[in-house]
Parts: sequence; structure tokens; C-alpha cells
Amino acid sequence: MAASRLELNLVRLLSRCEAMAAEKRDPDEWRLEKYVGALEDMLQALKVHASKPASEVINEYSWKVDFLKGMLQAEKLTSSSEKALANQFLAPGRVPTTARERVPATKTVHLQSRARYTSEMRSELLGTDSAEPEMDVRKRTGVAGSQPVSEKQLAAELDLVLQRHQNLQEKLAEEMLGLARSLKTNTLAAQSVIKKDNQTLSHSLKMADQNLEKLKTESERLEQHTQKSVNWLLWAMLIIVCFIFISMILFIRIMPKLK
Repeated sequence: MAASRLELNLVRLLSRCEAMAAEKRDPDEWRLEKYVGALEDMLQALKVHASKPASEVINEYSWKVDFLKGMLQAEKLTSSSEKALANQFLAPGRVPTTARERVPATKTVHLQSRARYTSEMRSELLGTDSAEPEMDVRKRTGVAGSQPVSEKQLAAELDLVLQRHQNLQEKLAEEMLGLARSLKTNTLAAQSVIKKDNQTLSHSLKMADQNLEKLKTESERLEQHTQKSVNWLLWAMLIIVCFIFISMILFIRIMPKLK
């Protein structure tokens, strides 16, 4: 199936974006970000196009566009460690965009950015880009940048940087230990409150069960008493009715004789 015009335009723009990503760009460069935004719009249009390609091809385009978008977001981070960490989570494309490529361009860009961020992290660790270590070196050499730094001085600077990192790690460890203690205290307090609430609830349930048993007993006694009262009343009514009936019969028999 021949590729549509929309797909051809997407491939051309994607190849252009990959080439721009592989080049060294100025911090104020804005075209690549605009191109990636246009790629997203074209990809969404291609997904609903009448002559859209196979799902595997669309997924490959999506991976490459997401990679370029993630790379731009990683470049906006402040520290090189954050950039390197974000770069590790990026997934480049697996298939070359054009037939002229032997290796996917996004994979090459991924390796280049990883090497660049690693170099920046090494520079930060050695203090070559920091103003404070540079001032220390100038104070020790006596002339700003006039003499090369010896291995002993470089080792001293490296020890200083490592000591600072160690102090920072110890401070973070103390803060984490304090947070752990606070969390433990709060957990114990919460457990104590929950235990008291459970005891109160158990006592309330026990009292409710006892009251229910008493209510059942009193209900049975009341029912028995009611039945007894009804029985006595019934017998009394029967006796009265019988007495009235006998009196009426006697009265009927006696009255004619009196006449």
C-alpha cells in the first residue's frame, strides 16, 4: 500500500527533526520544539486518516515523536544529574526513518545526549564548572589561569568535592533518620489511639449484647404475664356468663308459678 501524502510529510519532518536533534543547538533555538509540536498534530491526523499505515508503523512514529518530546523536556532541566536520569527513561526508535539510515537516528541522538550529560556530571563532580573551586585554585596558584593545575592540586580539589558530597549525604541521612523517628512516634501514637478505640468499641458491643439478652428475658416474662392475665380474665368472663345464664333460667321458671 502506497504511503499517503500526510505520511510522507510526517516522515520528512521527522527526519528533519532527528537531524536537528543530532546537531549542536543554541539554547535559544525554538524551531525544533515547534517542529515536534507539528509532528504530534500530524501523527494524530494520521491515526484517523482513511489510508493510515499499519499499527506497527504508527507505533514506531509515536515512539520517535515521544522520544524527541522527552529529549526537549530533559534539556529544560536544571542539573545534569536530572537530565541524565530523564535521558535513561527515553526509548528511541527501533527502525530507521529513511532508507539511507543504517542505525535509527533517534538511537544516535540518545547515545550522544547520554554522553553529553555524563560529561557534564563529571565536570560538576570535579568542580571545573563551579566558581568556588576555581577561586580556590587561583588562590593556591597565585596567578589566575597562568599555570596548569598539578595532579596533587586536582586530587585535593577532588577530595574537597567528595567531602562536600559526603557531608551532604550525612546531612540527608540525619534528616531521613529524624523523619523516620517522627514517623515511628506518630505511628505508635496512632496505634495507641486505635487500640483504645477498639477497646471502647468492644466494651460497647459487649454492653449491647447484655442489654439485648436482658431485653429478650423481659420480653418473655412480659409475654408470660400477659398470657396469664388473659387466661384469668377469660375464666372470669365464662363464670359470669354461666351465672347470668343460670339466673335467667331460674327466673323464667319461677315467674309463671307466681302468676
